[in-house]
Amino acid sequence: MSFFQVATCQFPVSADIQRNSRYMQRMIQAAAAQGARVVHFPESALSGYAGTNLKTWEGYDWERLGVESEKIRALARDCSVWVLFGSAHRLSEGHLPHNSVYVVDPAGEIVERYDKRFCTQSDLEYYTPGNRLALFEIEGLRCGVLICHDVRYPELNRKYHSAGVRCLFYSFYNASAQGKKIHTIIMRPSLQAHAANNHMWLSVSNASTYYQTWPSVFVAPDGRILQSLRQHRSGMMINTVDTEEEFLDKCSFKDLAIKGILHSGTLVDDPRSEVRDSF
Repeated sequence: MSFFQVATCQFPVSADIQRNSRYMQRMIQAAAAQGARVVHFPESALSGYAGTNLKTWEGYDWERLGVESEKIRALARDCSVWVLFGSAHRLSEGHLPHNSVYVVDPAGEIVERYDKRFCTQSDLEYYTPGNRLALFEIEGLRCGVLICHDVRYPELNRKYHSAGVRCLFYSFYNASAQGKKIHTIIMRPSLQAHAANNHMWLSVSNASTYYQTWPSVFVAPDGRILQSLRQHRSGMMINTVDTEEEFLDKCSFKDLAIKGILHSGTLVDDPRSEVRDSF
Protein backbone atom coordinates (compact mmCIF):
# COMPACT_ATOMS: atom_id res chain seq x y z
CA MET A 1 0.00 0.00 0.00
CA SER A 2 1.14 3.55 -0.77
CA PHE A 3 -0.37 6.55 0.96
CA PHE A 4 0.76 10.19 0.81
CA GLN A 5 -0.60 13.69 0.45
CA VAL A 6 0.28 16.02 -2.43
CA ALA A 7 0.19 19.81 -2.26
CA THR A 8 -0.42 21.11 -5.78
CA CYS A 9 0.57 24.78 -5.93
CA GLN A 10 0.12 27.71 -8.27
CA PHE A 11 1.34 31.31 -8.18
CA PRO A 12 2.05 34.12 -10.69
CA VAL A 13 5.42 32.97 -12.04
CA SER A 14 7.53 35.90 -13.24
CA ALA A 15 11.03 36.79 -14.43
CA ASP A 16 11.97 37.73 -10.84
CA ILE A 17 13.79 34.66 -9.49
CA GLN A 18 13.80 35.84 -5.88
CA ARG A 19 10.09 36.67 -5.97
CA ASN A 20 9.32 33.23 -7.37
CA SER A 21 11.49 31.67 -4.67
CA ARG A 22 9.66 33.51 -1.89
CA TYR A 23 6.30 32.22 -3.14
CA MET A 24 7.69 28.70 -3.26
CA GLN A 25 9.26 28.83 0.19
CA ARG A 26 6.04 30.04 1.81
CA MET A 27 4.05 27.31 0.09
CA ILE A 28 6.50 24.57 1.06
CA GLN A 29 6.28 25.60 4.70
CA ALA A 30 2.48 25.81 4.59
CA ALA A 31 2.17 22.44 2.85
CA ALA A 32 4.46 20.73 5.36
CA ALA A 33 2.49 22.24 8.25
CA GLN A 34 -0.67 20.67 6.79
CA GLY A 35 0.90 17.23 6.50
CA ALA A 36 1.72 17.14 2.79
CA ARG A 37 4.47 14.73 1.75
CA VAL A 38 4.94 16.24 -1.74
CA VAL A 39 4.88 19.88 -2.89
CA HIS A 40 4.43 20.38 -6.64
CA PHE A 41 5.04 23.61 -8.60
CA PRO A 42 4.43 24.82 -12.20
CA GLU A 43 6.65 24.82 -15.26
CA SER A 44 9.55 27.30 -14.95
CA ALA A 45 8.35 28.13 -11.43
CA LEU A 46 11.73 29.32 -10.20
CA SER A 47 13.47 30.47 -13.37
CA GLY A 48 10.61 32.21 -15.16
CA TYR A 49 9.35 31.04 -18.55
CA ALA A 50 11.57 32.00 -21.48
CA GLY A 51 9.69 33.52 -24.39
CA THR A 52 7.05 34.95 -22.05
CA ASN A 53 8.54 36.13 -18.75
CA LEU A 54 11.92 36.78 -20.37
CA LYS A 55 12.75 37.40 -24.02
CA THR A 56 16.41 36.37 -24.03
CA TRP A 57 18.92 34.36 -22.01
CA GLU A 58 21.50 37.09 -22.51
CA GLY A 59 22.45 38.50 -19.13
CA TYR A 60 20.34 35.93 -17.28
CA ASP A 61 21.32 35.66 -13.59
CA TRP A 62 22.32 32.00 -13.45
CA GLU A 63 24.16 32.57 -10.18
CA ARG A 64 20.99 33.82 -8.49
CA LEU A 65 19.07 30.86 -9.90
CA GLY A 66 21.61 28.52 -8.30
CA VAL A 67 21.40 30.30 -4.94
CA GLU A 68 17.60 30.16 -4.85
CA SER A 69 17.61 26.52 -5.98
CA GLU A 70 19.80 25.69 -2.99
CA LYS A 71 17.32 27.47 -0.71
CA ILE A 72 14.49 25.30 -2.04
CA ARG A 73 16.56 22.16 -1.53
CA ALA A 74 17.48 23.18 2.02
CA LEU A 75 13.83 23.89 2.85
CA ALA A 76 12.77 20.50 1.45
CA ARG A 77 15.26 18.94 3.86
CA ASP A 78 14.20 21.08 6.81
CA CYS A 79 10.51 20.36 6.21
CA SER A 80 11.15 16.71 5.25
CA VAL A 81 9.07 16.89 2.06
CA TRP A 82 9.48 16.07 -1.60
CA VAL A 83 9.54 19.16 -3.83
CA LEU A 84 9.02 19.16 -7.60
CA PHE A 85 9.69 22.51 -9.21
CA GLY A 86 10.07 23.84 -12.72
CA SER A 87 13.26 25.66 -13.66
CA ALA A 88 15.84 26.04 -16.41
CA HIS A 89 18.77 23.63 -16.53
CA ARG A 90 21.88 25.26 -17.94
CA LEU A 91 23.86 23.35 -20.56
CA SER A 92 27.35 23.89 -21.93
CA GLU A 93 28.30 27.00 -23.89
CA GLY A 94 26.53 27.23 -27.24
CA HIS A 95 23.53 25.12 -26.20
CA LEU A 96 20.14 26.37 -25.09
CA PRO A 97 19.06 25.23 -21.60
CA HIS A 98 16.54 22.51 -20.86
CA ASN A 99 13.05 23.37 -19.61
CA SER A 100 13.12 21.11 -16.57
CA VAL A 101 11.38 19.91 -13.45
CA TYR A 102 13.70 19.01 -10.59
CA VAL A 103 12.67 16.26 -8.18
CA VAL A 104 14.04 16.93 -4.69
CA ASP A 105 13.69 14.29 -1.97
CA PRO A 106 13.11 14.92 1.77
CA ALA A 107 16.89 14.87 2.32
CA GLY A 108 17.21 17.88 -0.01
CA GLU A 109 18.88 15.85 -2.77
CA ILE A 110 17.99 16.18 -6.45
CA VAL A 111 17.12 12.57 -7.25
CA GLU A 112 15.74 13.10 -10.76
CA ARG A 113 15.27 15.76 -13.42
CA TYR A 114 12.78 15.72 -16.26
CA ASP A 115 13.53 17.79 -19.36
CA LYS A 116 10.53 18.79 -21.48
CA ARG A 117 10.58 16.50 -24.50
CA PHE A 118 8.03 18.16 -26.76
CA CYS A 119 8.98 21.83 -26.84
CA THR A 120 6.66 23.95 -28.97
CA GLN A 121 7.98 25.78 -32.02
CA SER A 122 8.37 28.95 -29.94
CA ASP A 123 9.97 26.98 -27.09
CA LEU A 124 12.68 25.79 -29.46
CA GLU A 125 13.96 29.36 -29.73
CA TYR A 126 14.84 29.18 -26.02
CA TYR A 127 15.12 25.54 -24.96
CA THR A 128 16.76 22.25 -25.89
CA PRO A 129 14.32 19.28 -25.78
CA GLY A 130 14.94 16.34 -23.45
CA ASN A 131 14.96 12.70 -24.48
CA ARG A 132 14.06 10.48 -21.52
CA LEU A 133 11.48 9.70 -18.87
CA ALA A 134 11.98 10.63 -15.22
CA LEU A 135 11.24 7.80 -12.78
CA PHE A 136 11.30 7.86 -8.98
CA GLU A 137 9.37 6.37 -6.04
CA ILE A 138 7.42 8.06 -3.26
CA GLU A 139 6.28 5.76 -0.44
CA GLY A 140 6.84 2.78 -2.73
CA LEU A 141 4.72 4.18 -5.58
CA ARG A 142 6.44 4.78 -8.91
CA CYS A 143 6.02 8.36 -10.15
CA GLY A 144 6.91 10.40 -13.23
CA VAL A 145 6.90 13.94 -14.63
CA LEU A 146 5.68 15.67 -17.80
CA ILE A 147 5.72 19.33 -18.79
CA CYS A 148 3.02 21.37 -20.55
CA HIS A 149 3.01 20.61 -24.33
CA ASP A 150 3.92 16.99 -23.56
CA VAL A 151 0.21 16.59 -22.74
CA ARG A 152 -0.60 16.55 -26.47
CA TYR A 153 1.30 13.27 -26.92
CA PRO A 154 -0.52 10.32 -25.31
CA GLU A 155 2.43 8.10 -26.18
CA LEU A 156 4.35 9.64 -23.27
CA ASN A 157 1.59 8.74 -20.82
CA ARG A 158 1.59 5.18 -22.18
CA LYS A 159 5.38 4.99 -21.81
CA TYR A 160 5.05 5.96 -18.18
CA HIS A 161 2.25 3.44 -17.64
CA SER A 162 4.41 0.71 -19.17
CA ALA A 163 7.22 1.73 -16.80
CA GLY A 164 4.92 1.12 -13.83
CA VAL A 165 4.09 4.76 -13.05
CA ARG A 166 0.82 5.32 -11.19
CA CYS A 167 1.22 8.96 -10.16
CA LEU A 168 2.22 11.59 -12.71
CA PHE A 169 3.18 15.20 -11.99
CA TYR A 170 2.32 17.62 -14.81
CA SER A 171 3.80 21.15 -14.66
CA PHE A 172 2.33 23.83 -16.97
CA TYR A 173 2.69 27.45 -17.98
CA ASN A 174 -0.63 28.11 -19.72
CA ALA A 175 -0.70 31.69 -18.48
CA SER A 176 0.10 35.32 -19.42
CA ALA A 177 -2.52 34.94 -22.18
CA GLN A 178 -4.62 37.68 -23.77
CA GLY A 179 -7.78 35.96 -22.60
CA LYS A 180 -9.51 32.63 -23.09
CA LYS A 181 -7.79 30.26 -25.50
CA ILE A 182 -8.44 26.76 -26.79
CA HIS A 183 -6.55 25.53 -23.71
CA THR A 184 -9.47 26.73 -21.58
CA ILE A 185 -11.72 24.24 -23.36
CA ILE A 186 -9.52 21.22 -24.06
CA MET A 187 -6.83 21.00 -21.41
CA ARG A 188 -8.72 19.62 -18.43
CA PRO A 189 -10.67 17.03 -20.48
CA SER A 190 -7.37 15.94 -22.07
CA LEU A 191 -5.83 15.42 -18.64
CA GLN A 192 -8.89 13.56 -17.39
CA ALA A 193 -8.66 11.20 -20.37
CA HIS A 194 -4.95 10.56 -19.75
CA ALA A 195 -5.65 9.77 -16.09
CA ALA A 196 -8.52 7.39 -16.85
CA ASN A 197 -6.86 5.66 -19.82
CA ASN A 198 -3.72 4.95 -17.80
CA HIS A 199 -5.33 4.62 -14.35
CA MET A 200 -3.04 7.24 -12.77
CA TRP A 201 -3.30 10.04 -10.28
CA LEU A 202 -2.37 13.37 -11.89
CA SER A 203 -1.17 16.38 -9.95
CA VAL A 204 -1.43 19.25 -12.43
CA SER A 205 0.17 22.57 -11.51
CA ASN A 206 -0.32 25.58 -13.80
CA ALA A 207 1.16 29.06 -13.31
CA SER A 208 -1.51 31.57 -12.25
CA THR A 209 0.02 34.63 -13.97
CA TYR A 210 -2.88 36.62 -15.43
CA TYR A 211 -4.49 35.61 -17.76
CA GLN A 212 -4.39 32.00 -16.55
CA THR A 213 -6.28 30.00 -19.17
CA TRP A 214 -7.27 27.28 -16.69
CA PRO A 215 -6.55 26.61 -13.00
CA SER A 216 -4.51 23.78 -11.48
CA VAL A 217 -6.33 20.48 -10.90
CA PHE A 218 -5.88 17.11 -9.22
CA VAL A 219 -7.27 14.15 -11.16
CA ALA A 220 -8.17 10.67 -9.87
CA PRO A 221 -7.33 7.42 -11.69
CA ASP A 222 -10.93 7.18 -12.91
CA GLY A 223 -10.68 10.60 -14.61
CA ARG A 224 -12.59 12.69 -12.09
CA ILE A 225 -11.24 16.10 -11.09
CA LEU A 226 -11.07 15.78 -7.30
CA GLN A 227 -10.17 19.39 -6.66
CA SER A 228 -9.37 22.59 -8.54
CA LEU A 229 -7.74 25.85 -7.51
CA ARG A 230 -9.22 29.29 -8.21
CA GLN A 231 -8.34 30.82 -11.55
CA HIS A 232 -5.81 33.70 -11.53
CA ARG A 233 -5.17 33.28 -7.78
CA SER A 234 -2.16 31.99 -5.86
CA GLY A 235 -3.15 28.89 -3.98
CA MET A 236 -2.48 25.37 -2.83
CA MET A 237 -4.66 22.28 -2.58
CA ILE A 238 -3.85 19.05 -0.77
CA ASN A 239 -5.07 15.71 -2.11
CA THR A 240 -4.40 12.13 -1.09
CA VAL A 241 -2.86 9.36 -3.16
CA ASP A 242 -4.01 6.07 -1.65
CA THR A 243 -3.47 2.80 -3.53
CA GLU A 244 -6.00 1.07 -1.29
CA GLU A 245 -8.78 3.29 -2.58
CA GLU A 246 -10.85 1.74 -5.36
CA PHE A 247 -11.54 3.62 -8.57
CA LEU A 248 -13.52 2.67 -11.66
CA ASP A 249 -11.23 1.17 -14.30
CA LYS A 250 -12.91 -0.17 -17.42
CA CYS A 251 -9.57 -0.44 -19.24
CA SER A 252 -8.50 -3.76 -17.77
CA PHE A 253 -6.96 -4.93 -21.07
CA LYS A 254 -4.65 -1.92 -21.46
CA ASP A 255 -1.52 -4.05 -20.88
CA LEU A 256 -2.56 -6.30 -23.77
CA ALA A 257 -3.26 -3.27 -25.96
CA ILE A 258 0.19 -1.88 -25.22
CA LYS A 259 1.63 -5.18 -26.47
CA GLY A 260 -0.33 -4.80 -29.69
CA ILE A 261 -3.11 -7.29 -28.87
CA LEU A 262 -6.04 -5.11 -29.80
CA HIS A 263 -8.97 -7.18 -28.57
CA SER A 264 -10.10 -8.83 -25.34
CA GLY A 265 -10.40 -12.40 -26.62
CA THR A 266 -9.49 -15.27 -24.33
CA LEU A 267 -7.06 -16.83 -26.83
CA VAL A 268 -4.54 -14.02 -26.44
CA ASP A 269 -1.67 -16.52 -26.61
CA ASP A 270 -2.85 -17.89 -29.94
CA PRO A 271 -0.35 -16.80 -32.65
CA ARG A 272 -3.29 -16.23 -34.98
CA SER A 273 -4.38 -13.38 -32.70
CA GLU A 274 -1.15 -11.56 -33.49
CA VAL A 275 -1.81 -11.96 -37.22
CA ARG A 276 -5.28 -10.53 -36.96
CA ASP A 277 -3.97 -7.56 -34.97
CA SER A 278 -1.54 -6.64 -37.73
CA PHE A 279 -4.30 -5.59 -40.14
